[in-house]
Amino acid sequence: MAIGDLTRINTNIAAFNALNSLKNIGNQLGVTQLRLQTGKRINEAADDPAGFSVVGKLNARARGLATALDSVGTSTNMLSIAEGAMQSIHDNLLNMRDLILQATSNNLGSDERTAIEQQLDDLTSEIGRLRDATTFNGQKLLDGTFTGKRVLTGSETTDTILVSISQDFDPTSTTGLGLADASMDVSTAALASTSLSYVDTALGSVRSQIQNVGSVSSRLRSISDNLSVAVTNTKAAASRVQDADVAAEQVNAVRLQILQQLATAQLTQANSGPQQVLALFR
Repeated sequence: MAIGDLTRINTNIAAFNALNSLKNIGNQLGVTQLRLQTGKRINEAADDPAGFSVVGKLNARARGLATALDSVGTSTNMLSIAEGAMQSIHDNLLNMRDLILQATSNNLGSDERTAIEQQLDDLTSEIGRLRDATTFNGQKLLDGTFTGKRVLTGSETTDTILVSISQDFDPTSTTGLGLADASMDVSTAALASTSLSYVDTALGSVRSQIQNVGSVSSRLRSISDNLSVAVTNTKAAASRVQDADVAAEQVNAVRLQILQQLATAQLTQANSGPQQVLALFR
């Protein structure tokens, strides 16, 4: 820093030094006050170029993880809808099994068997209705077409798992549950025993799909818990870089305000210094 000669008054070096210090302190105080106003240590890239880049990446990752968390939650709800419908289908099949089991006895008359067949037809129709009515965002879940659906599980496009419900729950189709009218014959005890085997096979298929959906739902819950922790930790990492330490900034602001007052006083004194030269002309 240049030192001025008091007897050279055309250029007041001391005043310029004081003014430069005052401007520098003012700039620093402005930055500190902005940090206190926004709560951020980095308000523009110039504050910390490397930190600005790191925070940008961390924020992008946090948002990606939050999007994945929403995706997993939506998928879990979707599977809950599918599982609820499958449970209802399973209950209907159990009711059908009870009815057919009654028909395996030889103590039923033709009227009773006709009534059982009517109930079986109604239960079969209800299974078909459930199969067609179980949808999510316009996509049918139980017709065998809901396969290979991707669920986002992370912040990158490669972070996915596949969800499928491959079973067609059409009660009358041979590729579905296989409960066509021809297979649901309870007109005799022997035919009822055969019909019982078809229902047992259908029950096995439904249980298998419920187990599959339950397994995937459990996995998604685990992924959801992990994503929640990851989002929090990522935001915490960004906060360490980006957010201001308010207590430290307040202490720094007080320090700069004192320095600003001192620099102002020194500028006043430096401006009055050349006037002392007038004493030489008295």
